[in-house]
Parts: sequence; C-alpha cells; structure tokens
Amino acid sequence: MVSLSARSLPSAQTDYDAIVIGSGIGGLVTATQLAAKGASVLVLERYLIPGGSAGYFDRAGYRFDVGASMIFGFGEQGTTNLLTRALEAVNIQIETVADPVQIHYHLPNGLELKVHKDYEKFLQELGDRFPHERKGIRQFYDECWKVFNCLNVMDLLSLEELGYLTRVFFQHPLACLGLVKYLPQNVGDIARRFIHDPELLKFIDIDCYIWSVVPADKTPMINAGMVFSDRHYGGINYPKGGVGQIAEKLVEGLEKAGGQIQYKARVTEILIENGRATGVKLASGEVYRAKRVISNATRWDTFEKLLPVDRKPASEKKWQQRYQQSPSFLSLHLGVKAEALPAETECHHILLEDWQTMETEQGTIFVSIPTLLDPSLAPDGHHIIHAFTPSWISHWQDLSPSDYEAKKEAAASRVIDRLEQIFPNLNQFLDFEEVGTPRTHRRFWDATTEPMGRFPRASYPDC
Repeated sequence: MVSLSARSLPSAQTDYDAIVIGSGIGGLVTATQLAAKGASVLVLERYLIPGGSAGYFDRAGYRFDVGASMIFGFGEQGTTNLLTRALEAVNIQIETVADPVQIHYHLPNGLELKVHKDYEKFLQELGDRFPHERKGIRQFYDECWKVFNCLNVMDLLSLEELGYLTRVFFQHPLACLGLVKYLPQNVGDIARRFIHDPELLKFIDIDCYIWSVVPADKTPMINAGMVFSDRHYGGINYPKGGVGQIAEKLVEGLEKAGGQIQYKARVTEILIENGRATGVKLASGEVYRAKRVISNATRWDTFEKLLPVDRKPASEKKWQQRYQQSPSFLSLHLGVKAEALPAETECHHILLEDWQTMETEQGTIFVSIPTLLDPSLAPDGHHIIHAFTPSWISHWQDLSPSDYEAKKEAAASRVIDRLEQIFPNLNQFLDFEEVGTPRTHRRFWDATTEPMGRFPRASYPDC
C-alpha cells in the first residue's frame, strides 16, 4: 500500500526525463512504462491518493469504488491485457476475481439478457430470445471478432488513428489491412447488414451506449470490435481490495522502478519555452523541469487552464468544435444487508424501462455490486450497491442549500424505487446511503485533476 501523505522530493533533482500531471490510470501506466525503460519520471497528483476516477473512499466499514468496477485489461494472453502488462513491466502483480457475467440487462418489455463471458453461452441466450435472428446474431458478433483479432496481434496505442496503423503496417500488414476498412464504419450500419429485428437492434444500441455514451450509429466499429470481443476473451476481472488497488499497485511499481510521485502537488501552469513544454509550476511556487510533460488531466484543464489560451493547438480547437458533451452522474453509494440481494444476483446491471429515455437524463441506471466478487469491501452480512445515472450539472446549480438537499433526497429516492424492480423491498434493507450529484463531483474533481469516469469506459486504460 502506498503512503497517503505527501512525499517530499530530493531537493537536488528538479529536472526529469518526463513529468506526468495526474495519477489516473492512464497517467500511472505511462509513468511506469517510462520508468521501467530507465527514464527519470515524476508524477504530480493534487489529491491525497492516486487513481482519480479509479480511486476509492471508505465510509462506515465499506470501501466504495469512486467510479466503475467493471474492469477490462487483466487477461493473461494477447495484447489487450493492458493492465496485466503494465504491472508486469514493473514486476508487480495484483490478485483479481473473474466475473462470469459482464452485465445483466433489465430492459423494456421484459427483455432480460446476460452477457456471459462464455461466448457461445451468450450467443445461445441471445438467440433463444430472438430465434429468428440466430444466424444474424452470430454473423454480427463474428464480425466484431474480425476487428478484435486484428487488434490482438499488435501493441495497442490508438484504435482510431490512421497514422498509427501506418506506422505499424510493416510489422503487421494483414492486421492493419483488416482494420482499415472498419475505420469509417459505425456499429449500427454493420449490425443492420445482418440483423433486422428492431428490439434486437435496440439492444445493440444500449450495449454500445453503456461504454461509448452514444448509440450504435455513433459508435465506431473499431472500438466495438474491441469491447464486444474482449469481454469474452480477457474477460472482466475485479481487483481484490477494490479498484483503488490498481493505482496503488502501479505507484508501488513506479517507485520500485525509480520513479517518484508527489501528492498535494497542484500544477497551475505548464511552462513553454521556444514552442515546447519544458516543465511545470505548482501552486506552491515550485518549478520542476523535464524533457517531456505529459498531462493526464482532462483536455479542458490541460488546454484551457494549464496552457496559455494562445497555445491551444489547431487540432484541439477543431476537436472541441466537433465533440459531443456527455453528462455527469447522480451516484448512490449504498450499504445494504445481504438479504437485499436475490439468489444468483450478478455483479453488474443495467436498468432501462423505456427505450425512448435511454439517452435522457436519469434514463438509464448503471449498477455495480463489487462485494459479490470481493466480500471484504463491506462488513460481514452486507453488500455494496453503487448505482449511478446520467445527470447534467446545470440541473443542480443555483439552488439554495435546502433546495439542493431536498432535490438530492428526492432523486435518490426515485433511483432506489426503480432499483426495487431488481432488488424487491430494497428500502427496508438499507444500512448506509451517500448521494453524489454532478455538483458533488465537480467539487471533488476541482480538488483533483481527474474527470468523473464513465461506465464502463473508465475501466479501460487509455490505449
């Protein structure tokens, strides 16, 4: 376990090969990979612990994950096991628990489906629900495997950049050629080649939405090929001790490899000299210099707060004109008695009562119950239920303290009432409840450098 106090750095060293701003998983993986190759690395984290949206907090005997608990990247083979490989690079291992079911869907018109790790079992269940589409189901998901098999033979850096595919073309020419044709295509177009049932196409929409935050027609096929296949290949594996263990183990490996991390170190400025980043300045006034500066802060913090406005690259300006903003979340961290969970309850659930509300505020509810995989996260005889649903921060601003608390209580009650469709009489088994709104997240993340993660995309390290 890493120390949670701020570390003081040796006064003699202020120049590094690389400085990483923020200790989210992406930043820590970058830092450990560099340190493992002999680079001098400094990670600067403004909060008290590492992890960002892959962090944790303790309350009343429960250890809650801040963000998602559906974790990809702990497989044992291929190139998609990014977390396993990142830890191995610094001679660190982490014990995980395999989840046999990625998600249990509770959808409109009584549509109940489980995405089993066993690929054939998943196709069988989906085919039993849509027997007239059995052939098309296999054709569509086999198409996803074609994408995955190409990705699974090359080191993953970017799933969508043509320039990256060009650079690795001579190493893996057949794989690259196989991927190129998928770059301009979305999931919806390919799904409709093989599938015609409207309800089944809606299922593919939400199967994309839960990690891409957009339906199939706006989800790149190259991304879906990764996610839709890796859940059956590397699978979902939960780290013993909670998601926060990932960051703590990466920090342990970073330090073993000679890298450093400093907590309570708020970067206020990226220093630019002769057109390139040369260091950073902290709120304390300290200055550290490096050959490279790597930001794991949000792109908004990076380009709008840490860099001068006139330094924003043209590519970033173009991106900000094109991007589709996604909402924050209303989160419920619940401690419940074990009797709250019916027999054979799965760890992860999606609840949606009306297809028309899938993308609307508080339309879809995401549920994680990590204590089904690691009971040590809760007191004996109890479980954690982490439920969250999209919510815009604009709906929570400009409220008086009393109105804000009343709105929080009402929103939490509505979510719990809806959850009783999955967990009957949930109210009577509540032991602990903590509600987080977009305003809560804004206040918390303003004290860190990490964004509120999406579910389950936040569990995938940046490739």
